[in-house]
Amino acid sequence: MGSLFRSEEVCLAQLFLQSASAYSCISELGERGLLEFRDLNPNVSPFQRRFVGEVRRCEEMEKTFTFLQQELRAAGRVPGPCPESPRAPAAREALRVQEQSEQLAQELREVSRNRASLRDNLRDLRQYLHVLREGQRFTSLPAPLGSPPRPRALSEREPILDPSLHQHLERKINFVAGVIHPWRVTAFERLLWRACRGYLVASFVEMPEPMEDPVTGESITWVIFLISHWGEQIGQKIRKISDCFHCQVYPYPESEASRTDTITKLHSQIQELSVTLEETEKYLAEVLDKVALALPTWRVQVQKMKAIYLVLNQCSFDVTKKCLIAEVWCPVQDLTQVQDALRQGSYQSGSSVECFVQRVPTSESPPTLIRTNKFTAGFQSIVDAYGVASYQEVNPAPYAIITFPFIFAIMFGDVGHGLLMFLFALWMVLYEDSPRLRQGTNEIWLTFFEGRYLILLMGAFSIYTGFIYNECFSKATVIFPSAWSVATMANHSSWSSTYLATHPVLTLDPNVTGVFRGPYPFGIDPIWSLATNHLNFLNSFKMKMSVVLGIVHMSFGVVLGIFNHVHFKQRHRLVLEFLPEMIFLLALFGYLVVLIFYKWIKFSAADSRVAPSILIHFIDMFLFTSNAENLPLYPGQVPVQTVLVVLALASVPVLLLGTPLYEWCRHRAPRTPLAMGEQEPLLEGQEAGNSVNATMEDVESGGHSPDAKHSDFAEIFMHQAIHTIEYCLGCVSNTASYLRLWALSLAHAQLSEVLWTMVMRNGFVRLSYVGGVVLVPVFAAFAVLTVAILLVMEGLSAFLHALRLHWVEFQNKFYVGAGYKLCPFAFAPDTWD
Repeated sequence: MGSLFRSEEVCLAQLFLQSASAYSCISELGERGLLEFRDLNPNVSPFQRRFVGEVRRCEEMEKTFTFLQQELRAAGRVPGPCPESPRAPAAREALRVQEQSEQLAQELREVSRNRASLRDNLRDLRQYLHVLREGQRFTSLPAPLGSPPRPRALSEREPILDPSLHQHLERKINFVAGVIHPWRVTAFERLLWRACRGYLVASFVEMPEPMEDPVTGESITWVIFLISHWGEQIGQKIRKISDCFHCQVYPYPESEASRTDTITKLHSQIQELSVTLEETEKYLAEVLDKVALALPTWRVQVQKMKAIYLVLNQCSFDVTKKCLIAEVWCPVQDLTQVQDALRQGSYQSGSSVECFVQRVPTSESPPTLIRTNKFTAGFQSIVDAYGVASYQEVNPAPYAIITFPFIFAIMFGDVGHGLLMFLFALWMVLYEDSPRLRQGTNEIWLTFFEGRYLILLMGAFSIYTGFIYNECFSKATVIFPSAWSVATMANHSSWSSTYLATHPVLTLDPNVTGVFRGPYPFGIDPIWSLATNHLNFLNSFKMKMSVVLGIVHMSFGVVLGIFNHVHFKQRHRLVLEFLPEMIFLLALFGYLVVLIFYKWIKFSAADSRVAPSILIHFIDMFLFTSNAENLPLYPGQVPVQTVLVVLALASVPVLLLGTPLYEWCRHRAPRTPLAMGEQEPLLEGQEAGNSVNATMEDVESGGHSPDAKHSDFAEIFMHQAIHTIEYCLGCVSNTASYLRLWALSLAHAQLSEVLWTMVMRNGFVRLSYVGGVVLVPVFAAFAVLTVAILLVMEGLSAFLHALRLHWVEFQNKFYVGAGYKLCPFAFAPDTWD
């Protein structure tokens, strides 16, 4: 079988790497992603390994890259993805990357520090300028109305108020000016008044333009304050209170000439600082351009280099300290590629001695490798969620590609709903290469996108089963003419006008010639959607269909176990396990399927009233009795059922004791010692392609896992007893579990019908222009409820039930799922972002 049907053959191998070319060889292997490395130094601390210095240097460079990336984001730039996958840098190139990155980081620190300082200075100068401008309005005396303007005295003793109204003309007036956050103005003013007891005059005005808050970075409109006071003690109090409220206080010249000169100087300083800041911004942009261009490539290179040294730390040195030895799990078919990668790495490093790979026998169970593509990955994920396949056991994923969407569709059968789901998945498939779809951050969306092919098949199968059920948004479609004829029934019956008026429900009798002309060509006849007993008809049909499909599904799972028994050379299990399991399942529940089909074929509409009950016959079969009121389906039915029950019961002890007794006898049988100089081959039939990783005991015990060996008969018996009880009881419970197909199918149909009746049908009440307007919101509500309830909720419910039927009812018949995945060392692009 191929890799999809069974995991690939994986072997344990040793790599012999020359010290000079080890780095290049591991780099080449990482580019190809072929091997899973094993740690040969599990007891050595990470800080005591040979290449810990190189790992630390990589981490230091990553810290520098993180700083550079933060600076880019602070400048509003998003680092782009790496345009191509660069190879891991050589030692000299790594030093160059380290030097250039540190140099750029140092330049960014200096330029950013200078820019921040220039911005702070420019902000302070602008605030100071606004303080002086707004202070002019408070400290300049207004001229009386009608009088010519008089020159202001430049005396420092000039009062702020009218001299005729001020009683302290001889006292010197001092000023405290600055800016304060608008949220603190009220508390600041109240505290000034209480602390200084009114010996001040405070004026507040908003700044004409908003400015940046140095603490939060937000743009706010600061408040300018100008406080005039008398006395030095009052001034000290005001300054202390200003410091407590984090006010920015500026010197305020008392003479108007000094203020004018200061304003002129501020204008020139602001102009000079603006030019300097603009040049600094240009230089910073140039540095950021260099960082944005080089950073993505540097990050990928350093991450690859760090990954290589971490792998080298898992290797061990030989006694000469000149050769590194690594142990790897490797797919057998990739051994030639591994050797080619080692040869290429040796050539790139300039080493004269080539590295090589050598297979090593081992008794450990190898990891599981199943190669997938974008189509099969979703189905394989469903299987792996239950448990990773044991080494080289049958993989259920290829069969789930058909059975999983089909079982889902049985519960979700509707042409309209399936078409919506199919179109949604088709849109994702057609635009699957779009970066906008692939790089989403919503986990729910990513889950849908990864399972787009699964959703596509679920929608396609739902359309198929919808045609079988003849349901499209709960309405039947007339693809072919109905097989029932109402006209024939009317012509051959006594339906008078009075009878029709008193009987709103009419009965079509299939025994009347011409009323029923045979089965519908495909699916269910649309006339059943008009019948009052259509639910009873669908109940019987879907219940029997669920039982039949369930037993077929379980039988297929048991049959798949044959491939495991043959592959692991356990042919005794074909007789001691597979045969009893099939006899038990088919003698009881396979016989039930035969009865269902036999009853469908034998009884027609003419003798349907005397058709016996299959359920009562099945109960009487276990009780070894017969019911006189329930007629037999065929002659000799009771003896046949008795023989089948006896066969089923007789298969239980064979299933319980067969394998333990065989193992006990095999271990007690004397073994022929090997001749001197001969060695027992590691694996029987090794030429046929079996893995060298399995010992003789692994092959005989199944090779599913290291714990599969049973050295004690009691342990073997307990294991087989648990398996027997689980299988026999599971055949009963699992058959009943498949009835969920019937229940959820009816529930989906009824919910769809209720939604149509209670919502959509109300839009067709009035066949007028008003009805057309009403139909728009009604259809919108119907569409939203259909997507939310029937597609999302019901779809998720059917998905979970199909998942359970595959995990519990199907896979436990043959699937162990006790393996672990092969995780090859590869430079995954997903980890670079």
